[in-house]
Formats: sequence, structure tokens, C-alpha cells
Amino acid sequence: MDILRAVKEDGQAKPTRILQKANLSHERLTRYLGELLAKSLVKENESNGNRFYTLTEVGTKFLEELEKAESFASGFGLNF
Repeated sequence: MDILRAVKEDGQAKPTRILQKANLSHERLTRYLGELLAKSLVKENESNGNRFYTLTEVGTKFLEELEKAESFASGFGLNF
């Protein structure tokens, strides 16, 4: 969820920026980005030799649903 939020906030996020915002190791970020790419939640782009990630339409909808679930759970004193 933190990765998706980081990408959403920046619109298009470089891996280093996602690492900082999601507070992940490089190894975990690589693994999670691979999963998100495989599930078509994020899209990898390249420009001038730089990699960056954007949310797909499916990724945007998925994040919205996760945020609804998080809000619902927090109403009962539960945190993700």
C-alpha cells in the first residue's frame, strides 16, 4: 500500500523516491514492484535512461478500495 501511495503522490515515481517513502530495502522494493507489475497495478516507464513507475487504472482503483478498507477498519480501532 505504501508503494502505491508513493507512486500516486508523485504521479510518476523513481525507484529511489519509492524506497524513501515506503521505507523498504532495495531487495524488498524490487520484489514488491515485480508483483505489482505482474498484477498490472503499476506500469514501468523509461525516459532519458531513467526508470519511473506510474499507477495503472486498475492500480488506482485498487488503492482507493484499500484506503476505504483502511478507513473502515480504523473506525473500529484497527490499523493496517
